[in-house]
Amino acid sequence: MSDRLCTILLYSDDPQVRDRMRLAVGTRPAPGLKVEFVDASTYAECVRLVDDYEIDLLLLDGEATPGGGIGIARQIKDDRDDAPPTCVVIARAADRWLAAYAEVDATLVHPLDPVTTGTTVAELLRTHAPA
Repeated sequence: MSDRLCTILLYSDDPQVRDRMRLAVGTRPAPGLKVEFVDASTYAECVRLVDDYEIDLLLLDGEATPGGGIGIARQIKDDRDDAPPTCVVIARAADRWLAAYAEVDATLVHPLDPVTTGTTVAELLRTHAPA
């Protein structure tokens, strides 16, 4: 059995945050899954990548400025019937209600724990696997 290759879009205005997200996920978050990453640092770039490429998961920084990950998640879910699953990284656990309103599929809290991050990403990729 070969590994399923998945593409994760990492969004943050801060390249260090994108690097921490990439490290927390790793290239093999679970057996049978291999991950490649594409990066976006602006809202426009994020939307363009979702439109132009087959993205399996959005991992968005909820603290990014000027466009936060929660707003981007909501916009993409509103605009697309085939929106990829979304996971937003937030600074405060109390912001989960806002993420739920934006219809995100999962939330993680800064600083990212690699075990929790890998488990969450693997579950989203498996749950939302193409038929």
